Amino acid sequence: MCGRFAVTTDPKLLAEKIQAIDEATSADKDAAAPNYNVAPTATIATVVSRHFEPDDDPTRRVRLMRWGFIPPWAKAGADGAPEGKGPLMINARADKVGSSPAFRSSAKGKRCLVPMDGWYEWRPNPDTSSGKKARKTPFFMTPGDEQLICMAGLWSAWRPKDAPKTDTPLLSCTIITTDAVGPLAEIHDRMPLMLDERDWDRWLDPDSPLDPDLLTVRADLSHLEIREVSTLVNSVRNNGPELLEPVEPQGRQETLI
Repeated sequence: MCGRFAVTTDPKLLAEKIQAIDEATSADKDAAAPNYNVAPTATIATVVSRHFEPDDDPTRRVRLMRWGFIPPWAKAGADGAPEGKGPLMINARADKVGSSPAFRSSAKGKRCLVPMDGWYEWRPNPDTSSGKKARKTPFFMTPGDEQLICMAGLWSAWRPKDAPKTDTPLLSCTIITTDAVGPLAEIHDRMPLMLDERDWDRWLDPDSPLDPDLLTVRADLSHLEIREVSTLVNSVRNNGPELLEPVEPQGRQETLI
């Protein structure tokens, strides 16, 4: 599960760094603002590879998308936006993207990267001595040193059923998750599917079918720092650099009454 993450890199700088076309800054002047507490339905910067012309080579582009995948069959509400029924598809299991009705079409040619500074996860704790549910402990996983990591994702372009093809579609995405490994598995059983730079173009290629091997690849996780952070991150109203600061580990001790 990946339900929150942080991204502080300006999309324009991101585009320069990865040699991509910046389509985000022109689409939203506020796209450059850092977001330390990205939550579902937020607008985020993603990386795709698309053609200008049918016969040219595809190029990387940085595009803004809604985090929360909108499947092709989603109906439009009275306001023309997709209906809010059903769960938010913020994650897709790596072992099901090729067969899931919601994701299999995008898996064929609409694959993306979701850049981030790191992601949050909450570790369950034993119940207290009085039998009450203990509050989960938040952690932040990051490579540190202002490095970006890129997660594998899928995207869709949605329009109301009867809308003209010339209408601008609503772009949305989901982050692919896989089984957690190593120390990450002690916090949660799922983790985002991280891709090393050498695999980016193979993953993004819109002209090639999904390579199943990329869904099982294990990026180098040795550089990741796992730090316990403040419960301030529990509220989406909190959104500042203090969310990334480490706190004194609380361990798994029960609350004393």
